[in-house]
Amino acid sequence: MDVSTTADDENAVRPEALKATARQLLVKLGAPGLSLEAVAEDSGLAVADVEGVFPHRDDLLTALVIDAYDASAAAMEEADRSAGAAGAPAGARLLAVTRALRTWSFENSAEFTLIYGSPVPGYHAPQDTVPAASRTPVVLAGIVRSALAAGELTPPRRAVPGPPLLLPEAVQLFGGTPEAPFSDLIERGMVLWSNLIGLLVFQVFSRTHDSVRDESAYFDFAVAVAAESIGLAVPLDAAAEGERVRPT
Repeated sequence: MDVSTTADDENAVRPEALKATARQLLVKLGAPGLSLEAVAEDSGLAVADVEGVFPHRDDLLTALVIDAYDASAAAMEEADRSAGAAGAPAGARLLAVTRALRTWSFENSAEFTLIYGSPVPGYHAPQDTVPAASRTPVVLAGIVRSALAAGELTPPRRAVPGPPLLLPEAVQLFGGTPEAPFSDLIERGMVLWSNLIGLLVFQVFSRTHDSVRDESAYFDFAVAVAAESIGLAVPLDAAAEGERVRPT
């Protein structure tokens, strides 16, 4: 065994350790204030050591963005697996995954802000972030597809007017354009997705706390209302009460 190589490995700067420090700094400084110098200082390292792993601040931000998207989507995927294993219909699955995303968002508000808050000045997310960012809509799309296949959707009262509004990438992500009367289902699904993220922004950034008596109950209600746009019924009954998470 090469002892010197083993020692080098043990003393190497670990990307996960640097990212953990950077996440703590996100809470203190926010993404605009994050720097390699700050990470090095909090880690007890020279800046050159940090640069050996993340040459530029943007490289570190990209790694944090990918991790945040992956972690939030993983929480949704796990909630969907559990709901599916219990035989829940699509509406209950949707409520489960959106609640999971809400819980993650409150527990990781700095990372939520990084991916859904104001853009970081001077930073432009590269294509490397797209696969991780796509996992959230993929979860939602999977639920909508299963609802369509199971006959759980109510046809819309009116179709989206005009020619299709979608890029090919969106159609591909969903798995193709559904037949009438659900041919505009992907557009409607995007409305559901954007409503969900907007609702979370309002709640995480305390835009509803002085207007709503019970924010978790209002969240469930808002998800149900948004789901009506795709013809999906979300159950809001007494049995669901105990599943609500009320972040503090």
